[in-house]
Amino acid sequence: MRLSSMTDYAVLIMAAAARHCGGVRVSAGQLAAETGLPVPTVQKLVSKLSGAGLMRSSRGVGGGLKLARPPGTITLADIVEAVEGPIALTACLDKEKSDCTLEGSCNVKGHWPQVNAAVRGALAQVVLTQLVGPQVAQAQLVEEVVNV
Repeated sequence: MRLSSMTDYAVLIMAAAARHCGGVRVSAGQLAAETGLPVPTVQKLVSKLSGAGLMRSSRGVGGGLKLARPPGTITLADIVEAVEGPIALTACLDKEKSDCTLEGSCNVKGHWPQVNAAVRGALAQVVLTQLVGPQVAQAQLVEEVVNV
């Protein structure tokens, strides 16, 4: 299994946004500069990430982008699903996309949901703070204490 380049880029964007912690907003241009990605790619992915409830954007003076939740609550599974859709290693479980000629005699189809759940579970164990370093985890802890 290999994730798409866009999913890889989405993880980079989320990690860059997490490094800014708290209420600091950043622009798509700033995220592009920090990640080395083209601005249109960042804008496209920010739209998907915002649609999935992982980022927030606001316009006007003081506007920009920021994480919608603390980075310790955003998992790699959340980011992958925001870009790729539900985690499914095979298309045979999707009735609209399945064109398998062996479907009638397949002995493993019933096991794919368990495999998909295991992969999702593994991705859900990795939180965004683990991908950006201890300084973000510490900043998140301070932010959570202040917000209590």
